[in-house]
Amino acid sequence: MTVDVDRQHRTGIVLVVAAAVAWSTAPFFTRLLHQDSWTILFWRGVFASIFITSVLAVTEGRKGLRNLVAMRPHGWLVAGLSAFGMMTFIPSLQLTSVANVAVIVAVQPFAAAAIAWIWLREKVALRTLLASLLAFAGIVITVSGATGAADYRGIGLAVAMMLAISLMTVVIRRHRETSMLSAVAMSNLISSLTCLPFAYGHVLVSQADLVTLALFGFCQVGMGLTLFTLGSRLMPSGQASLIATLETPLMPFWVWLAFHEVPSGRALIGGALVMGAVIADIVADRRVQAVAAP
Repeated sequence: MTVDVDRQHRTGIVLVVAAAVAWSTAPFFTRLLHQDSWTILFWRGVFASIFITSVLAVTEGRKGLRNLVAMRPHGWLVAGLSAFGMMTFIPSLQLTSVANVAVIVAVQPFAAAAIAWIWLREKVALRTLLASLLAFAGIVITVSGATGAADYRGIGLAVAMMLAISLMTVVIRRHRETSMLSAVAMSNLISSLTCLPFAYGHVLVSQADLVTLALFGFCQVGMGLTLFTLGSRLMPSGQASLIATLETPLMPFWVWLAFHEVPSGRALIGGALVMGAVIADIVADRRVQAVAAP
């Protein structure tokens, strides 16, 4: 029995690491493409919807497909927030540096904790408050290095995206029966339909770009979500969240490796503070749970 549990745990770690790697490729694909945000979002959503709907059909059968079209109001809220997050994420990557966006993305757990405290009256541990202050200091340092209107617009969009995903996380926590796969599949469809009128006239792309867009939708969105969903079932949620933070340092790493986009010194300092806060909070939470466990 212990051997089986250990094997499942190791499998879960591998799956969540793979999910973090898949998610972290968003800036890489965005830099590869030269279309406007509306066109990228349209095609990315189309391919991601196809992939996730296929996964739903395979894993949940007709029930999964029924959930896709018969979601409750909170399911539509999750889908809408996810779609809004997608539609602000890609433009933010095009307007400012990947490092700036990555730092703001990493603050999401603390924003979710603040929203849960305001909305659900969930208690917030002192360590989380201190980590939030440290993360906020990291954002201030990062934003202070912004130069020009485009940088500020990109940072503003990244903050809007982070807040939308944080609120989405709390809604999912409040309604645990919500099918994440169904909501995300619908959110990709919503973003595609929303972006289509703005992308009209530019929606035709070359065959090479269409392949890149397909990989963007299949690998970064569809595969990342599927791997995380499967992996997080085999391990403690705190550990899964900690491993998923690998996405943040990997985002600027890929674009540095492929496009030689070097993060600014302030982005590196701010990112180090935010990542340190995230990891310290999750590790401390795991220790408290281990002590409290019988």
